[in-house]
Amino acid sequence: MSIIDLVASIPLFHGLSQEQLEEVVDITVDQTFQKGQTVFSEGEAAAGFYVVVSGQVKIFKLSSEGKEQILHFVTPGESFGEVPVFAGGRFPAHAETIERSRLFFFPRAVFLELIGKDPSLAMNMLADLSRRLRRFTQLVEELSLKEVPSRLAAYLLYLSERDNGSGDLELSITKGQLASLLGTIPETISRILGKMSGHDIVRVQGRKITIVNRKRLEDLSAGEKLVD
Repeated sequence: MSIIDLVASIPLFHGLSQEQLEEVVDITVDQTFQKGQTVFSEGEAAAGFYVVVSGQVKIFKLSSEGKEQILHFVTPGESFGEVPVFAGGRFPAHAETIERSRLFFFPRAVFLELIGKDPSLAMNMLADLSRRLRRFTQLVEELSLKEVPSRLAAYLLYLSERDNGSGDLELSITKGQLASLLGTIPETISRILGKMSGHDIVRVQGRKITIVNRKRLEDLSAGEKLVD
């Protein structure tokens, strides 16, 4: 695909005219990162934001003891690092690729000029940020109020919804990364998936997870106990 076709496929730029898309392409910086490469670090001056074209990026914070807490995984079509574009300042977290990734970078100064000429870009970005805020609010609620089985069930339902309701899921992250995202350890994730499988809620084959009983998974997400 050409760069303009790739830009047009990004949700952030849906609905833009051909002329508007060409203006966006003019300021797009096409970058490739290897697996495990830092995109930016917490506290670094924010010079712009990124969109994942291919690959995957994890957004995370580090405690003073060096413990990693994953906040979000950014997949193709999604943007990250946008808040400082409006607010200025520095990146509030770290970003690192978890596989070879192609990213589009949009420099802050020229993007703000573009928004000044075309406010519809700002509206698209605000809508995207609102969706992200809802997801982070859910994550905070799950980490603070729910038990680990409910967190895992909620995450599997989130993946299903992201895939238009598909019951056939494939984890694109390791169990260690999933555990960090959900605030637990890999052994606990494996144990809970085993219980879910034993109750015919899901079927697990490596990284492939099939939702067998969506109603039970929804009940589990809502706080129902997973008995032995």
